[in-house]
Amino acid sequence: MFAVFSTGGKQYRATTGDIVKVEKLDVEKGATVELDQVLMVGEGDDVKIGTPYLAGGKVTAKVVEHGRGEKVKIIKFKRRKQHLKRQGHRQYFTALEITGINAEAPKAKKPAKADDQPEEVAEKKPVKKAAPKKTAAKKKVAKKTAAKKAATKEAKGEE
Repeated sequence: MFAVFSTGGKQYRATTGDIVKVEKLDVEKGATVELDQVLMVGEGDDVKIGTPYLAGGKVTAKVVEHGRGEKVKIIKFKRRKQHLKRQGHRQYFTALEITGINAEAPKAKKPAKADDQPEEVAEKKPVKKAAPKKTAAKKKVAKKTAAKKAATKEAKGEE
């Protein structure tokens, strides 16, 4: 059985008994860790895929060691400028030994059925229909006519 799980922003594929180096976890050496961000679990043709995580899926692991990885050499170089900068980096890691993979969701408990109590049927009361509301007759508003401009222009021309 294998599992694909996520921790520290990275995804890992592991089986029971594997030792996986993950990003540093703040856990003491020898402690057990439960990783609940399981993306996929499979065994042969039986594969379960989460959306994005499997509900109830867990990977249990034992912390084997803490350490620092291999040195990564960084060189910054600019041509024709006599510029060369060297730097190194060692990333911290935690080594985990996978002890168990669980893909089953916890089963929800069903409430006990009470066969002794028959269901009570509520009496249906007749629903009264509300009388339709009378709509008030709309009053018509008389439009005011604007004075014609032609008449005012003639009056100005006469003066």
